[in-house]
Amino acid sequence: MKTMTLQVSGMSCQHCVNSIEGALKQIGVEGKVYLANGSVEVRFDESKISESLVKETIEEQGYDVI
Repeated sequence: MKTMTLQVSGMSCQHCVNSIEGALKQIGVEGKVYLANGSVEVRFDESKISESLVKETIEEQGYDVI
């Protein structure tokens, strides 16, 4: 399992948290959003999911991965 922290801009409320965490869960990624510092910690199996898919999933929700 790979764990990494991504800086994400545009998050400001609980809806943002639910949107990102829900989308990540749908692709099999454990995600935890931290609004205070604008980050998302993700944990996933590199043999099944790519880092680029994780980033694309967040961006598809309307946020920018920095």
